[in-house]
Amino acid sequence: MSTKKWISFPKAEGEHSRQAHADLPSATYEREMGKEGFFGPSVQFHHRHPPTGWASFEGELKPHAFDLNLLASASASPWTAAPFLHNGDLQLRLWRCERKMDHLVRNSDGDELLFIHEGEGDLFCDWGHLAYRDGDYIVLPRGTMWRIEPKASTMMLLLEATEGSYQLPEKGLLGPQAIFDPALLDTPRMDHDFRAQQTDTSTRVVVKRRGKLATITFPYNPLDAIGWHGDLVAVRINWRDIRPVTSHRYHLPPSAHTTFVGKNFVVCTFCPRPIETDPGALKVPFFHNNDDYDEIIFYHRGQFFSRDNFRPGMATLHPCGFTHGPHPKAFEIGAKHARKETDEVAVMIDARYPVEIAPLPAGVEQLDYVNSWKPKG
Repeated sequence: MSTKKWISFPKAEGEHSRQAHADLPSATYEREMGKEGFFGPSVQFHHRHPPTGWASFEGELKPHAFDLNLLASASASPWTAAPFLHNGDLQLRLWRCERKMDHLVRNSDGDELLFIHEGEGDLFCDWGHLAYRDGDYIVLPRGTMWRIEPKASTMMLLLEATEGSYQLPEKGLLGPQAIFDPALLDTPRMDHDFRAQQTDTSTRVVVKRRGKLATITFPYNPLDAIGWHGDLVAVRINWRDIRPVTSHRYHLPPSAHTTFVGKNFVVCTFCPRPIETDPGALKVPFFHNNDDYDEIIFYHRGQFFSRDNFRPGMATLHPCGFTHGPHPKAFEIGAKHARKETDEVAVMIDARYPVEIAPLPAGVEQLDYVNSWKPKG
C-alpha cells in the first residue's frame, strides 16, 4: 500500500480545456508539468507562445543529441564498449560485433538488456541457444554467461540495470495480455546448436563487477548444462510483437508504452501506430517538463514524428527541468493532420536520477541541437 498522500485535487483557473491534450483554447500551446514522470499528479497550462520558443539557451541544462553511429567501431567484447550515458542505476553502451566471440562474458553488476539495432545471429547462454534479429530485446539476468555468433554485422544498445533487475510493467485495467502477451516471451532452447558447442576447448569467461574485469579460464566450455528448471530465465521479444495502446481521441503519454521496468528507470518502446483522428485531439506529443526524470531516446528506424533531421542510430538526452516537445515543423504537420500514422521505432528510457555524459569523440554530440526548437525564418 502506498504511503504517499499527494496534495492533489482538481482545480481550474482562466481559459482552459476540459480534457487534457484535447480541444485546447484557440491559438494556445499546452504544457504539462507533473510528478514522477507521467505517473503522478499533473497540471496542464495553456500558453500564448510555444513553451520551447526561446531566443537563447545557455548552461548545463541544455538538451543533447548524439550520433551514436560514430561510436560503433567493431570489437570482440561488450566490455570494450565504453558507456556513453550512465548513473548509479543505469549504463548505456553501443556495441558492434562482426565475428564470433571467442570467449564468454558475465555481468555481475546487474541485469543486461540487449536491444538489437542491426544484424542477426545466434546467442548462447546458460539456458541454451537463442537466434536473434534486428528489433529484438533480450533480457539477460545478472550473472548470465553468454556470447554471440553474428551472421551479419551486429550493432546493439546495451542497457545495464546496475545493481537492479528488469520486470514487466503493471498493466492495470488493460489486463495482463495488453501491449504484449507474456506468452510471446521467447526463451533459449537446449537444441542441437547448443549441444554442438559443448566442447572440451579451453574457454575464458570475462566477468565484470563494479566496472572491473576478471578472467576465469576453464579447460572446457562452461555452457555445458543438460537441462534446467525454474522461473528465472533469459527472454526475448521483438518490437514487432508489441501492440501499442492507442486512442483516436486522446494522445497517450509515453508511460502507456512501457515495456520494461528497472530500478529507478523505465524502458518504453515507440512503435508504428495510427495517429489520433479526433479533430480536437493533439496529433503530436504535448509540451512537457522533465520535472522528476531525465529522458533518453534511441532512434532505431523510421521517421520520428516529433523530431526533424534524425536518422537511425542517433540518441537524445533531455535533462530534468528542461521543457520540451515537438519541433516547430513537426508541430505544424501535426496541426494539419498531414500524417495518418507513425512509422517510427524508438527506445525511450526515463531515469529518475541525473544521467552523466561520458567523454565522447568529437562530432558524436550534435552541439546545435538546442537551437532546433527555434522558429525558422
